[in-house]
Amino acid sequence: MINWFETAPRRVLVLVCAACVAMLAFGLYLQHVVGLEPCPMCIVQRYAMLLVGLLAGLTALSRSRGVWLGGSLLVLLAAGFGAFTAARQSWLQWYPPEVASCGRDFYGMIETFPLQRVIPMIFKGSGDCARVDWTFLGGSLANWAFVAFCGLIAVTLTLMLKLGQRRTGQPSYA
Repeated sequence: MINWFETAPRRVLVLVCAACVAMLAFGLYLQHVVGLEPCPMCIVQRYAMLLVGLLAGLTALSRSRGVWLGGSLLVLLAAGFGAFTAARQSWLQWYPPEVASCGRDFYGMIETFPLQRVIPMIFKGSGDCARVDWTFLGGSLANWAFVAFCGLIAVTLTLMLKLGQRRTGQPSYA
C-alpha cells in the first residue's frame, strides 16, 4: 500500500484543499438551495475552512519540505481554530442560553461595533447559534463541522510527523 504521507505530501495537501472546497460548496448549497441562514459562528467556521483550504493549496505549490512543514503548521492552527468554534457552537446547541436573542448578523456586528467588541459577541453565541436547523445521523451542522476539522487536524498532524521523520532520518513505522 502506498503511504502518501511519505511519498506524496503535495497530494495530501491538495486533497485537504479539495476536501475544504467540497465542504464549503456543501455549506453554500445548504444556504442558497435549502435556505438555511448561517449564524455568526457558522460564518467564522466557513472562514476557518476557507483559510485551511487556501493554506493547504498554497503549501502544495511548493517543492520545499520546510515550506510543507511551515504551511502544515499554519493549516493545523487554522483547523484548530475552526474546531474550537464548532465545539463552542455544539456546546451552545446542547446547552442553549437561558435568554435566546437572535441578535445581529455577522456583518451587522462588524459594521456597527469595533472589532474588540465583535469577537467576544461572536463567541458568546446567540439564539441563532444555539438553534439546530439541519441534522444528519443525529449530528448538527456544528457537530459535523467539528468532526471535519478534527479530521483535517489528524491528517495534518500525520503529515507533519512523517515529514519530520524524513527530515531527521528516523525510520518510519508506517
